[in-house]
Amino acid sequence: MPKYIAPLKDIEFITYDVLGYKEHYEKYPSYEDASPDMVEAILAECAKYCENELLPLNQVGDKEGCKFDNGTVTTPTGFKEAYQQYVDGGWQALAHPTTYGGQGLPQSLGLMKSELIGTANWSFGMYPGLSHGAMNTLLEHGSEEQKQTYLTKLTEGTWTGTMCLTEAQCGTDLGQIRTKAEPNEDGSFNITGSKIFISAGEHDLTENIVHIVLARLPNAPEGTRGISLFIVPKIQVNEDGSLGDSNNVVCGSIEDKMGIKASATAVLNFDNAKGYLIGKENKGLSYMFTFMNTARLGTALQGVCASELSYQNSLEYAKERLSMRSLSGVKAPDKVADPIIVHPDVRRLLLTQKAFAEGGRAMAYYVAKLVDDTEQSTDEELKAKADGRLGFLTPILKAFLTEVGLESASNGMQVFGGHGYIKEWGMEQTYRDARISTLYEGTTGIQALDLLGRKVLLNRAKEMNSFAKEILVFCKDHSVVSGDDQKMRMHKFVWPLAKVVAQWQQYTIRLMLKGKKDRDMVGSASTDYLMYSGYITMAYFWAMQAQAANEKLTLGEGDKDFYKGKVKTAEFYFERILPRTKALAKTMMEDPKSLMQMSEEMF
Repeated sequence: MPKYIAPLKDIEFITYDVLGYKEHYEKYPSYEDASPDMVEAILAECAKYCENELLPLNQVGDKEGCKFDNGTVTTPTGFKEAYQQYVDGGWQALAHPTTYGGQGLPQSLGLMKSELIGTANWSFGMYPGLSHGAMNTLLEHGSEEQKQTYLTKLTEGTWTGTMCLTEAQCGTDLGQIRTKAEPNEDGSFNITGSKIFISAGEHDLTENIVHIVLARLPNAPEGTRGISLFIVPKIQVNEDGSLGDSNNVVCGSIEDKMGIKASATAVLNFDNAKGYLIGKENKGLSYMFTFMNTARLGTALQGVCASELSYQNSLEYAKERLSMRSLSGVKAPDKVADPIIVHPDVRRLLLTQKAFAEGGRAMAYYVAKLVDDTEQSTDEELKAKADGRLGFLTPILKAFLTEVGLESASNGMQVFGGHGYIKEWGMEQTYRDARISTLYEGTTGIQALDLLGRKVLLNRAKEMNSFAKEILVFCKDHSVVSGDDQKMRMHKFVWPLAKVVAQWQQYTIRLMLKGKKDRDMVGSASTDYLMYSGYITMAYFWAMQAQAANEKLTLGEGDKDFYKGKVKTAEFYFERILPRTKALAKTMMEDPKSLMQMSEEMF
């Protein structure tokens, strides 16, 4: 069975030593309870729950999967009990407003909690995870009556939520949605249509499920301009808050998937189900982006989870597995062979996993601070800046972190060799579970188009240059000054980083100019540009970690091996992974002719 120990030491290092979370929480009065001691205690308890309750169910859930019988879905053995523990522990309410029963702690702390849960058991984490998106959507766009009726129950976890976008004839192109909403005299609407790929769409964990549904009103404009958003509960809710009759929402089937088998992915059929309009008519897609952005950041976290879980298990295996002798001389003379961790190529696999796990965590927690700022700041300028930065970085994190997370899972299997292909060890499950992360909530290609097309070209690279400036200021502040040993240690990071960031800006300008002349240039360059941007962004956060670790080493504080390991992993990233940007720079700048010149018949 796979093992998992919550990386609390690394989380503490990144949050406090690298990203300044103590000062971040202190600037918001509503976060006064999020002291370092409180955060440490919360994460320690969450770690116990994840390690002792959720991890043992991970392979159980994969083996059993969800069971479907005539519209009813049964989750795997132990899931219902684990979910009740989750509710009893108040975990769903952790980072939601006290007004609706939450604990009022930071959203960023909720993301840390989600990482621990997702690494221990991603399928389980899908059920409360989808609820967070529904809750944020209602909080942002719902009426007060809707919040009192639905948000309170979602916050306590006795109900869960979903988002219902996709239909059989349309995935990303939501302008093709056919689900209808017919108005009733009482102000409600009858919702009729079918939705597919609905994560946590049907299950036995809670007494009710609140579906957030995109549908069209009669005579609505064509395309995305004519989409409205509705609350459609599985069970109707009476005026006193009690549950009433079934609401004609029927699960037609669940998907037989490659991975995350314990998460029910449902086909939902709405047959004159009673729904309630959220906000204004025909504004549904803009409202749904609140849900989608929450989900995209959650999905980005799945890449970190896959990297962490695969790294922890392949590291332990590499230390114990004996095979061959080191090329540079025997390392374990008392054993029949050396442990495989002595071999350079095994170390390449392990260090790549470690770099992606810890670099990705820093990226995700940086973005989590931006989420806090957009929600808590009363400084409109700061709030707007955080929102703009968040919009720019979201597609990078969603696509890049899931792609490298999948690479980490593959590397984990490779460390195990043939055993990695066997279910017993759990490595192939991590790969299968991680594979969906590059697909749902917008494929890598869709995120790439969003980044280059909307966030860079339409924005005239404003947010990209703002972020680049932040990185260059960091490089300047930590560049070499005569006689400063600590800054001398940073020379190997800040100069390569400054150089590649300057190139990033130059290539962006060139792509903007080429894109004006040939729109296919945007599509042909987009994925390579996104991955290029991701490697540079992660380099920034590895430089930050190296800086914080060097500072600790200079002061002689803490675990020296931990901090030395940080610096050496940063060196590995800069020497062995960041150079990938050179090939991406070449391919993303190539003319799209070689992609577009063949007729369909030539394929």
